[in-house]
Amino acid sequence: MLHYAIVFFIIAIIAAVLGFSGLAAGAAEIAKILFVVFLVIAIATFVVNLLRGR
Repeated sequence: MLHYAIVFFIIAIIAAVLGFSGLAAGAAEIAKILFVVFLVIAIATFVVNLLRGR
């Protein structure tokens, strides 16, 4: 999932450089959402592993 967030971030950067502001904004928004989802899943997995280890 982090891979997809990075891909959309790169797409947003390329689109912004080329002047496609609408596409860049959309790709950046998708990248933000995917990154937040990745963080939530990563933290949840970390907590579950800590609790399972006891």
